[in-house]
Amino acid sequence: QMGLSGLKQAANDPKLLAQLMQDLQDPEMMAEAKKMMESSEYKKQMKELEKSKEFKESMKKTAEMMKDPSTAARIQAQMEHMVKRGQDTMKKEAKATMNEAMEAMANPDAMKQAAEMMKNPEFQKQMADMAKDPAFKNYVAAMEEMMQDPSTKSRMEAMREQYQGSQL
Repeated sequence: QMGLSGLKQAANDPKLLAQLMQDLQDPEMMAEAKKMMESSEYKKQMKELEKSKEFKESMKKTAEMMKDPSTAARIQAQMEHMVKRGQDTMKKEAKATMNEAMEAMANPDAMKQAAEMMKNPEFQKQMADMAKDPAFKNYVAAMEEMMQDPSTKSRMEAMREQYQGSQL
């Protein structure tokens, strides 16, 4: 049920739809989805859903709409537009988060605290795990794009030097 309500929500939320499309590209996420769909509880819920009047009407309406090539093309174009809008939103949010992090790191006390945290093996493990998360790729991509800007690049260089200085 939760998955289906999520799909309904994604159909109306460009950011959620873009995240869903990104998740569909992730082998680990797909393996988890496959495992969930193979569970007896999921199969039971799906059988009950398939019996519902709402599901049957929705499937019939969808099939009818997809028979008309112009309607199918319009729906596809709408979905592509929504995904693009969602991707843009995710990119802007990741950029804003990275900017906030850079602002925080401009503070020498915050930089010193970050340097201490980086020495902690548990924190290092958390960072390594986070780097594997598909959502983290948005932040990496945002940072790579931000680094194309010479002023951002020089700010990062200054922060790197400040970090190295705090290691002495």
